[in-house]
Amino acid sequence: MGFIKAFTGALGGVFADQWLDFLTVPSGIAPTAAFFPAVNAGRNAGRGSNTRGSENVISNGSKIVVPNGYGLVTFQDGRVTGFVSEPGGFEFRGEDPSSQSVFAGDGVFGQVVRNTWERIKFGGRPSGMQQAFFVNLKELPDNRFGTQSEIYWDDSYLGAQVGAVTRGTYTLRIADPLLFVSTLVPGAFIANNQIFDFTDFDNPVSDQLFNEVVASLGPAFSRYTNDPERGNRITRLQQDSVGFAKSLSEVVEENYQWHSGRGIVIERVALVAIEYDEDTRALLSDVKKADALRGERGNSFMQQSVARGVQAAGENGGGQGLIGMGVGVPMMGGMVSGYQQQAQQPQEAVQQPAAPQAEDPVAKLKQMKELLDAGVVTQEEFDTLKQRLLGL
Repeated sequence: MGFIKAFTGALGGVFADQWLDFLTVPSGIAPTAAFFPAVNAGRNAGRGSNTRGSENVISNGSKIVVPNGYGLVTFQDGRVTGFVSEPGGFEFRGEDPSSQSVFAGDGVFGQVVRNTWERIKFGGRPSGMQQAFFVNLKELPDNRFGTQSEIYWDDSYLGAQVGAVTRGTYTLRIADPLLFVSTLVPGAFIANNQIFDFTDFDNPVSDQLFNEVVASLGPAFSRYTNDPERGNRITRLQQDSVGFAKSLSEVVEENYQWHSGRGIVIERVALVAIEYDEDTRALLSDVKKADALRGERGNSFMQQSVARGVQAAGENGGGQGLIGMGVGVPMMGGMVSGYQQQAQQPQEAVQQPAAPQAEDPVAKLKQMKELLDAGVVTQEEFDTLKQRLLGL
């Protein structure tokens, strides 16, 4: 008992012309619809007219056309009795013991379906009257997520905990349709011939998946930015939709078994917005300035930290404020360039007064110009210090 294949591929049009009535995918179905009842349609030479509404009950001799990208599932009393994912035309033979219940092709997808079928197939003998539904095997777009407050994760590139409010969308794919319908589709949708759409927020399953994705965002961000083999920076998140989708899919699989337990996977993620908190924005700004100051970020970040202290003093007292805090123009360049060496000396040595050194006005002027280009000091401050350095 099951289905007999009548035609496949390009031959479908020829054979379908001979079928006055058959069930197929309803015209105009939304691309976000994941599961929906088949409709009874008729075709003439012009093809495409829907003649009979949405009656989806099949019986012995019923004919069904399965388009590419969809799978046919039949039910009796809410339990799966048959499945077809190969494109083509099929005839249901309720009294033929030699007919097959599963047509799933010979690829990896087909083997997955056959394995699931062996676990969930109907235990008894199906009757001649059954319901026919289609499963959308294409990518299902426009599944949205968003956070109301900051989520936090440790970022190895910045060397600190970072936080952000984010929102975006992702696409889903039904990788195991039999597992999907047996675990995620509520029985009421089957009994009442309803359309199951992940984007419908009145759908309790959609609400649950939304919460699971939001709960997985922090670990997914951490996995994406901290994987040394991927070498990803935090600033690449919004441009790498496939890479971040892989991280998010791995996390939801580990925590909620989307693939192994429900038959669905995340294919792509589009981060519409990431709004970092104040501390994270300051860290990103420091790293950007440090990269601009030196080729080696570790050394230049120390110099940038010193420069920020100098800038704060300058804002309090202008050019005179820099002198007033005990940092004369000749000493300032040496302080910036020698900060790291001083930090590596024993504490006792640091506390000793530094021996006078001959000044190199050109080198110190170059260092001050770097601070000016990085926005640490103003043009007015630079000109004042330049005049003093050169003795003008």
